[in-house]
Amino acid sequence: MTQRNVPIKVMVAKIGLDGHDRGVKVISRALRDAGMEVLYLGMRLTDEAIAKAAQDEDVDVVGISILSGAHMRLMPRLIDTFKAQGIPDDVLLIVGGTIPEQDVEPLHEIGVAGVFPVGSLTETMVEFIRGRVRQP
Repeated sequence: MTQRNVPIKVMVAKIGLDGHDRGVKVISRALRDAGMEVLYLGMRLTDEAIAKAAQDEDVDVVGISILSGAHMRLMPRLIDTFKAQGIPDDVLLIVGGTIPEQDVEPLHEIGVAGVFPVGSLTETMVEFIRGRVRQP
């Protein structure tokens, strides 16, 4: 029996009131070009909407883009919602955007697996995801 090659399924979204989406679209295209299945949910989403979509779509990775500077308020709420909705711990949560260096470790401590500040290379994100998502 041959093993079917299933692409890594990544869902990306903009949480909160942040209205800038050029960067998340660039990231989405880079992930897609790397062979991943990418779902872009759009902008101005709630943590509940993101958690529901992650569950409904059975994704491997949830990528959040935040350029508003509200990451230290929004990411803990999203993680709490993921836990309340029963999102499995093996769903990789990453965040990118305007994130100062001093906030990287606190984000890791609350459960964000990967933090990619503005200027991070798309290749770095691709390799990070590939290195952490188990493929069948």
